Amino acid sequence: MAGQAQYEELIRQFSAFGAVRRELGRILPSDCPSGSAAVLTLLDRHGDMRISKLAEFLAVDMSVTSRHVAHAADRGWIERSPDPADKRSRILRLTPAGRDRMDELSRRTSQMLAERLSDWSDDEVGQLTHLMARLRSSFDDCRVTTPEPRPPTTHEPERSTDRSTRTPAITK
Repeated sequence: MAGQAQYEELIRQFSAFGAVRRELGRILPSDCPSGSAAVLTLLDRHGDMRISKLAEFLAVDMSVTSRHVAHAADRGWIERSPDPADKRSRILRLTPAGRDRMDELSRRTSQMLAERLSDWSDDEVGQLTHLMARLRSSFDDCRVTTPEPRPPTTHEPERSTDRSTRTPAITK
C-alpha cells in the first residue's frame, strides 16, 4: 500500500489536473459549454435515458441537469420524448444534429490530446487510460454505499458517520 507522502503527491497532481480540464474546456465551441458537452457525451456513450439517470451520471443536482438539458434541447442536439412506461417522465436522446456536434467535440478533443501528448508513446497513453479507468472504478460505488458505522468504544469519543454521498460537480 502506498505511503502518506505518495497520497499527498497524488492529491497535488489531482489539483494540477484542473489545468488540463480548463484547457479542454477552452476548445469547446462557444455555443457548447462543458455541461452541454457532458450531456451529449453521456447520451452518446450510454444511449437514451431519463433525466434522473443523466443527473446520476453527472453527479449533480436535478436542477443543474435540467439547465444543461434545456440548453442542448434548445439547440436541437437532443430531444425529450414521453417515457412510454411513465408519461410524466421524459426520455432524452441525441438528434442527428447532436451526433454531428458530438463528432465535432470528439475531433477537437482528440486533436488537442494528440498535440499535447505527441511525445508520449502509444503504450504510455494506454497506461494512462487504463490507470484513469481503474481510478474511476475505485470511486464509482462511493456515491451509493456508506461505510458501516463502527460502535463507539469506551476509549474514543463517538464520531458522526453521516457522510455525503455526492460527488463534486465538475460540469457546472
